[in-house]
Amino acid sequence: MEDEEQTKNDDVQAIDAKGQQSVKKRKKAKEVAIFGNYRNYYSYRIDQGMEEDPRIKVMKKEWFEGKNCLDIGCNSGLITITIAKKFGCRKILGVDIDSARIEDAHWNLRKIVKMSERKKHPPADKSKDTGTDGITNLRDKTSIEISGDSPASHLFDRVSFRKDNFIQGWSTPGDKLYDTILCLSVSKWIHLNWGDEGLITLFSKVWRLLQPGGVFILEPQPWKSYVSNRQVSEVATTNYKNLEIFPDRFQEILLDKIGFREIENLSSSLSGSKTGFNRPILALWK
Repeated sequence: MEDEEQTKNDDVQAIDAKGQQSVKKRKKAKEVAIFGNYRNYYSYRIDQGMEEDPRIKVMKKEWFEGKNCLDIGCNSGLITITIAKKFGCRKILGVDIDSARIEDAHWNLRKIVKMSERKKHPPADKSKDTGTDGITNLRDKTSIEISGDSPASHLFDRVSFRKDNFIQGWSTPGDKLYDTILCLSVSKWIHLNWGDEGLITLFSKVWRLLQPGGVFILEPQPWKSYVSNRQVSEVATTNYKNLEIFPDRFQEILLDKIGFREIENLSSSLSGSKTGFNRPILALWK
């Protein structure tokens, strides 16, 4: 789960009370992901055996097909790549604050194209074929279904990734606008790291970057998730104490203050997420 941090054990040499050397287990320091930039994020978000991230099932092809799209906080890029392949985006850009996650995303893109092409032209030795439509051995140790009509090689033309800080450092050459913008399980991390001002900056920038009629797909974390992560850093602890905007007010702010004209909760048909990830997914139209 996102709010649970992984630990590893090391064998260490120790001297017992009798002066004899013994082997003990020592826990390594917990992974600290102050921006939510967890490694192997999808492997513990999605139930084993699921063909694809269940959030994909509530999204509509018309929001992506032939569209220019942006994925804010893309992590290792699996959602970004799946959307491009399944729904036929014209272009989709995934951005993340962590260069390591962007490196993973590029690696996953190359791996998925390679595996898809291999399935299209299988080797003569059938024993080497995986026999599954899932793409395995990805950087975050999960298996996903990458389906769709687009040839896999076209993904290199359609999908791109870049390291960027959407709140503080984002720039768009030529005032480029997008038809669809995604922000999935990212708003909490922006909120904890940049406070209420950062959250409003997120919402305002998204609104400005959307084409008229464009859709913003937002998956906000609930308040209990903030409580679990309030001590991830000193900055997060300080901001947590000073927050005046809470997740139950997001819809009101997006409609009344930011200017979105319509909202739909897509979560009613969502299933397959692990415990702790049953979150609302909202679609908002400019």
